[in-house]
Amino acid sequence: MAPKVLVSDKLSETAVQIFRDRGIDVDFEPTLGKDKEKLLEVIGQYDGLAIRSATKVTADVLEKATNLKVIGRAGIGVDNVDIPAASQKGAIVMNTPFGNSITTAEHAIAMMFAVARQIPEADASTQAGKWEKSKFMGVELTAKTLGVIGCGNIGSIAAERGKGLKMKVIAFDPFLSQERADKLGVEKVELDELLSRADFITLHVPLTDKTKGILNAENIAKTKKGVRIINCARGGLVDEAALAEAIKSGHVAGAAFDVFEVEPATESPLFGLPNVVCTPHLGASTTEAQENVALQVAEQISDYLLTGAVTNALNMPSVTAEEAKVMGPWIKLAEHLGAFVGQMTEEPIKELNVILDGVASQMNVKALDCAVLAGLLKPTNAEINMVSAPVIAKDRGIKTATTTQDKSGVFDGYIKIVVKTANRERSIAGTVFSDGKPRFIQIKGINIDAEIGAHMLYTTNRDEPGIIGALGETMGKHGVNIANFTLGRKDAGGDAIALLYVDAPVEDSVQNALKSTGKFQNVSSLSFAI
Repeated sequence: MAPKVLVSDKLSETAVQIFRDRGIDVDFEPTLGKDKEKLLEVIGQYDGLAIRSATKVTADVLEKATNLKVIGRAGIGVDNVDIPAASQKGAIVMNTPFGNSITTAEHAIAMMFAVARQIPEADASTQAGKWEKSKFMGVELTAKTLGVIGCGNIGSIAAERGKGLKMKVIAFDPFLSQERADKLGVEKVELDELLSRADFITLHVPLTDKTKGILNAENIAKTKKGVRIINCARGGLVDEAALAEAIKSGHVAGAAFDVFEVEPATESPLFGLPNVVCTPHLGASTTEAQENVALQVAEQISDYLLTGAVTNALNMPSVTAEEAKVMGPWIKLAEHLGAFVGQMTEEPIKELNVILDGVASQMNVKALDCAVLAGLLKPTNAEINMVSAPVIAKDRGIKTATTTQDKSGVFDGYIKIVVKTANRERSIAGTVFSDGKPRFIQIKGINIDAEIGAHMLYTTNRDEPGIIGALGETMGKHGVNIANFTLGRKDAGGDAIALLYVDAPVEDSVQNALKSTGKFQNVSSLSFAI
């Protein structure tokens, strides 16, 4: 019997035809997604579900989806899908993460033109019957310096477009390698230098703890007088109130925003200010982009239902069902190892070597590699998954290598990763015990046995008396409960480490208190998706 797919949102007829051409039984009901009761009534008939944003795939919908094997979202955002519930149900969740890149980058360039020449205000004035030619004095883009904050998939396209406009392009991205920068023809700089030099600044980074408020009052004050700021990435990257004050003072000449801290944006400190251009999150809104993601999701769902091929899955590695039973804990371990190093490394990663020993070397090597990369890169972009991670790593110029070897120690198998930057090398190893729980067994060449928790604290120090006391006293004083405590050292009096599994994230104030004791070389709060 042919697989059956429901298209419950507005996908193009061309996308729907892809299902038919490949022999899949498809029902095209573009308004059904808005009728939850009807969706609950019929969803049990289908093997696949193709959606945009209108259909809400909640836990109760999934409960009724007795045959559902795959959910495909035409677009990158999957806020309307309960991914944990889908995973528990055994349904793969796919998206199309790269289908909107060109459209979003082009919108940023369009916004840059609009704010450079005051086009919206000039249009409104002219259509009102005025002829205020002298009022709207603009600036050229040619020979100006474009500062790109975030030079990943979309940012690199914006940079290339800027170069095509004969602009000088500089980029800040801690994970942009010099090789990749050279290939793009951009100058790699630190954030402060970009702020001081750029005539136009465009942001293309995800919203994370590290990027939230990246253009706050302090950083806006560091910008070149007369700068124009474009944000078509995520609301919250720029302090809108601080930017509004900088525009009022004349320090910032203009701004163009497609995204806002609160959306839908019915009010903002930026609204009504001179030479501020605002659009309602139109970055992905072109006919071509909407068509591209629709075609992609139809192909991906068809591939999975007909051949088992998995593309752009958010909740499943590229492994068979038989492999998944054995590999699940090892996949999780690989992600944890990558996440440890990813959270500890704030400079561009040049090389990654994954060493698979014993039983780990007999598993799906590619899946384990992808899991390591996903963990490594996810601290900088929560949307990265095991499928997109290798593409993003390649774009960032990270050289990856995998070594497999026969059992070489006391464990049946282990995974070790070694990461190199321009200035240092980091390594960490782990294994899976018979209870199926991943463990860290070595950090910096120091043997340990550490249970992995959602919230952890990592410290480095010299092996000397008082370390345990300093940790226990400081954590207790700040009300941080320790669930598990692991110590390790190379030699007596030499390098030592501590890894604490705690019940809640360790706040900056606690970390600063530990640093102030003078006993620790490094204090880092870490988090893991358990």
